[in-house]
Amino acid sequence: MTKRVEHFMSRHGWGEPLWLETTLDDPGMGMCQRAIHDECDVVFVCGGDGTVMAAVSALAGCDVPLAILPAGTGNLLARNLDLPLDDEEKALRIGTSGRTVEIDVGAVGDKKFAVMAGLGFDAAIMRDAPEGLKKVVGWPAYLVSGAKHLRGRGIRITLTIDDGEPMHRRVRTVVVGNVGKLQGNIPLLPDASAYDGMLDVVVIAPRHVLDWVRVTGRVLRRAQARDRRMERFRAKHVVIRASKPQPRQLDGDVIDEGQSMDIRVEPKALKVRVA
Repeated sequence: MTKRVEHFMSRHGWGEPLWLETTLDDPGMGMCQRAIHDECDVVFVCGGDGTVMAAVSALAGCDVPLAILPAGTGNLLARNLDLPLDDEEKALRIGTSGRTVEIDVGAVGDKKFAVMAGLGFDAAIMRDAPEGLKKVVGWPAYLVSGAKHLRGRGIRITLTIDDGEPMHRRVRTVVVGNVGKLQGNIPLLPDASAYDGMLDVVVIAPRHVLDWVRVTGRVLRRAQARDRRMERFRAKHVVIRASKPQPRQLDGDVIDEGQSMDIRVEPKALKVRVA
């Protein structure tokens, strides 16, 4: 890839790129901070959703745009922004000469996310997906992990939307999204937009396998009817508190288990190159 990228840059009148590799201790944030300090024109991130999330945390609020060379299992931000997933040349063209747009990000403490944050079942799927299988088949490996967790127990949560009254629920998962599509273009949050200054929330509370079938059907049909098995909300500030520590994830990257997530939207915080 290094030679291909350098050849592309040379052909299109760009100087030699600065290469900064991630490490086990730093998945990308420090590299992006170095790029900002060195006044780079654009930061290309070649990696999966976890690497992109690290870059989002570093680049949010600054003037250096993010460009994505998708190289992960899900590539969810690229997918939701209609960026090419398997055309390196086109992704490079977009990064060097595409439009720069400003998108919202979500914030959980000092961490940012551009796709989705979740607590419960969805984070457990991310955590337990077999690494070997992910390398072989890609995102369908998450289906294997999901099947193992279908019969898990519900969790008691308190959900607060903006300044509303706390709502008490027994759920399997709560997902807060800046954008709406999952792997396979599944529209979990069909009204979500990275440009509207809002977060979309889905609360999923199936009691048994048949409920999971119904919830899946509703998601695939983009059905808007509301019931206690799947509720949707929109907000600028979301607080989730669980009765005991739960798996948590940001943009598919599993973070430490915890009993709460305090999530705020930061409108137009991130500059991104798009077609």
